[in-house]
Amino acid sequence: MLKWLTLALALAPALAAAESLKTTIFAGGCFWCVESDFDRVEGVVETVSGYIGGRTENPTYREVVQGGTGHAEAVQITYDADIVSYETLLHLFWRSVDPTDAGGQFCDRGESYRTELYVATPEERAAAEASKAAAAEALGQAIVTEIVDAGPFYVAEAYHQDFYAKNPLRYSVYRKGCRRDARVQELWGAEMAFAPKS
Repeated sequence: MLKWLTLALALAPALAAAESLKTTIFAGGCFWCVESDFDRVEGVVETVSGYIGGRTENPTYREVVQGGTGHAEAVQITYDADIVSYETLLHLFWRSVDPTDAGGQFCDRGESYRTELYVATPEERAAAEASKAAAAEALGQAIVTEIVDAGPFYVAEAYHQDFYAKNPLRYSVYRKGCRRDARVQELWGAEMAFAPKS
């Protein structure tokens, strides 16, 4: 009995930590940028680029960006809910994208670059809907981002994972050239979630 009690006490911190880990999926245009932004958030444990919302099983990057599969580039975010709340992540999401653009994001056009929130529970849907309404009020504009039930998430090719960290110069040139930060700042002003890195 003492042996099992000792083992249970030793495992308790790990089990508590595991219970506080949650995942959510955001589509915010180029997944390199969404990864780069949310990796900066305290409490985010991991970000994984991938594809969601389409009809094709195990799609490739080429298939997704050419169109026709229905998928969006998205990022699965694992976070410690004891450190950062889902509501905080939603607040940051809205202020890191242009949720008024139905044609893609910034220089990336087409359905694969749409903005969407993928929810797994009624509680997440309620929080997402409330945050969407608050964001629309803050902007004073209609928001086109849809909130949809999460379906299968397909992990993107290895070279896409942490692209911003593995290819900093190429990533920096892409992000600046795409005018992502410029447009977000133009739209959100001081409420912009992620100031450009110097």
